[in-house]
Amino acid sequence: MKLYPIVTGSVVRSLAGRDQGRLFVVIQEIDDDFVYVANGKLRTMDRLKKKRRKHLKPTGTIVEDIRNRVQNDGKIEDHEIRSWLKKEEEKLVQV
Repeated sequence: MKLYPIVTGSVVRSLAGRDQGRLFVVIQEIDDDFVYVANGKLRTMDRLKKKRRKHLKPTGTIVEDIRNRVQNDGKIEDHEIRSWLKKEEEKLVQV
């Protein structure tokens, strides 16, 4: 089994909590245990969710556009996050 890292831009699935089963994008790494995630709907860029890494399962996809924007202090819109997650959900359903 190949392990994927949870880094900025990673698409992850929540394993625990009320949001269990939902897809998120990692927006920021806080430390070794926590990250901030968003999904563009309930968890917007204005209200990021702080999650433990152990409660997240990486899908293996990294959105490079998010990584580049976060590093260059670019603005990320909620509709863009929803679009990326919708594409990822469609890929996962096909597999």
